[in-house]
Amino acid sequence: MTEESDALHVSPLDGLHRALGARIVGFAGYAMPVSYPAGILAEHRACREEAALFDVSHMGQAGLRGMAAAAALERLVPGDIAVLAPGRQRYTLLTNAAGGILDDLMVARLAEDDLFLIVNAARKAADFAHITAHLPPDVTLTPHPERALLAFQGPKAMTLLAPLAPALADLHFMAVRECAIAGIPCLVSRSGYTGEDGVEISLPAARPWGRWASRCPACCRPGSARAICSGSKRGSAFTARISTRPRRRSQQTWPGRSPSAGARLGIFPAAPRSRPSGKPARRASALASASKAGRRCEPGLRSSPTGARSAASPPAVSVRLSAPIAMGYVAAAFATPGTALAVLVRERALAASVVPLPFLPHRYAS
Repeated sequence: MTEESDALHVSPLDGLHRALGARIVGFAGYAMPVSYPAGILAEHRACREEAALFDVSHMGQAGLRGMAAAAALERLVPGDIAVLAPGRQRYTLLTNAAGGILDDLMVARLAEDDLFLIVNAARKAADFAHITAHLPPDVTLTPHPERALLAFQGPKAMTLLAPLAPALADLHFMAVRECAIAGIPCLVSRSGYTGEDGVEISLPAARPWGRWASRCPACCRPGSARAICSGSKRGSAFTARISTRPRRRSQQTWPGRSPSAGARLGIFPAAPRSRPSGKPARRASALASASKAGRRCEPGLRSSPTGARSAASPPAVSVRLSAPIAMGYVAAAFATPGTALAVLVRERALAASVVPLPFLPHRYAS
């Protein structure tokens, strides 16, 4: 079943998605699978109990090169980039001159003068234009639309991947390594957005499956009910992500909001811990002012299953909690755990209460 127009881009795995009976929808300019015949809950359980493969090839990938690349990027993000050692990566935010959030992104350092960026699908053109406009002449941003991106996530992910990539046995959390998987050259990071252990794999789009197809783990073999899971925000990738951590891969922007909300949740530093003196004063002062003046928080919200069934369109349902959960910005005075709130769902009020984040503890590797 499809709901996309001919104008949408397709993933390198589009043929496999369709062969497995995926329901295809338009998302961030791409035709993406939102569910398979087994259902989103089955995909979610596969990720929580074994391992699942998510196609996230619609994300934006780019290289940032030049000896001043780290310093140039630090003018645009609150995270410390210059201190990153080769083979490590950091999750941070892309901001405007006023310190407002434009997007979130992953930044990996491959070498002293070589960074690798992954940004949100719907924001990638705007993000790359924004970054390019603020680069010095000796730093170059090169988008990589020719690369695919897969996320292999779950408690058994690394064990199942071991026969195909022995070189990843000692890869630590938030580490990045170039290696071959089933003979295919890949850039692998031990990270992901589901709260489970696993990796994100960047590889040539012309070979996103190739020799891997016949050698991949049984739970992800083409034809299996668990072969591949929906990677769009409305599929199992979303239900897995929201229940374990508040990290976002969003097509929305918050140019008037600062990283201070994330700082209160322990995700981002309210201000850089260490920065070269060359950081523009206006950006540093804007971030500091925005953090100090932050008046809104983004807490977790939880409702009762009974209340959710009466709503026309309930929030995401956590499989492990057996309850509807959501996140939303509220005034700081109402962000204390236990506070009773009402969530408006398609013009109907759904009773909810504020709960601490994350909803469930993550299971990332140390």
